[in-house]
Amino acid sequence: MTAGLPALPRFTLRQLHYFVAVARCGQISAAATEIGLSQSAMTLAIADLEQAMGTPLLERGRQGVTLTFQGQGFLQHAESLLRMANEAARFPFRGRDLEGKLELAATYTVLGYFLLPALARFRELYPRIELSLEELPRQEIEARLTNGQLEMGALLLSNLETPERLETRVLGRSRRQLWMAANHALAGRGSVSFEELATLPYILPTVDEGDRNARRYWADAGHTPRKVIQTSSMEALREMVALNLGVTILSDMVFRPWSLDGRRIHAVPMDAHLPVMEVGLAWSSGTPLSPCAAALEQFLDRSFASGTPMVAKT
Repeated sequence: MTAGLPALPRFTLRQLHYFVAVARCGQISAAATEIGLSQSAMTLAIADLEQAMGTPLLERGRQGVTLTFQGQGFLQHAESLLRMANEAARFPFRGRDLEGKLELAATYTVLGYFLLPALARFRELYPRIELSLEELPRQEIEARLTNGQLEMGALLLSNLETPERLETRVLGRSRRQLWMAANHALAGRGSVSFEELATLPYILPTVDEGDRNARRYWADAGHTPRKVIQTSSMEALREMVALNLGVTILSDMVFRPWSLDGRRIHAVPMDAHLPVMEVGLAWSSGTPLSPCAAALEQFLDRSFASGTPMVAKT
């Protein structure tokens, strides 16, 4: 060991891969089956990882496992390290000579909860591409794309009003679930109906057309929430849910199991079918992408594995 430098935690990419799989599946046995590993080997690998990190990363229960507060933070680092390792293998020497400018507009949710880490990696891989990034509402992005004022947008494709006028690339699909406080009376349920939900205070997010989408699937279910609390702040919404002031239905993409103050949030499926939220890229139909835009489209498509489903991080 070099004198004066602190000892670093010792773990392998394989252990990170196992940990991410367990966090996604919510069960060590299910993650072991998915990967093709014995449950005992998976259990030992996770235990060794926790020992290396010096803290429990999972809470074990009869129904499966959930992330501890430390585990939730470590999951984000583990996913980032695995993505960078995959990109190092797939894009070892490309991108250095491609030069140009690219303007990309993204909606609030897509930018803040989905896209930024990948864009940071893209800029490292293509240092000579001048990427200009702007946050805009979906309506404005769609209008600029169709009239030729913007080459590429990143947005909720499921919200598009004229998708036939655009070319699209789905990068991720995210289910919608019911969020509630961990100590809520319905938190232990396998699923919840709209009839039960209609008796509870409902928190309605107004960002990225969340209010319009919510009213649509409430209407499709034939029910109306008893009391509506509107907010444009995702952190305020998370805190209200955690404090048991109301419940809400949102996608797994924006789900976090903790509020800012560390209060636990729980996600439960709904009985009724809810539309899946699609996240992706869009550009004007019939207009070839510039080399820079084509490089970004290919990079993001590979980075997000062509629309891999997103699951709630428990």
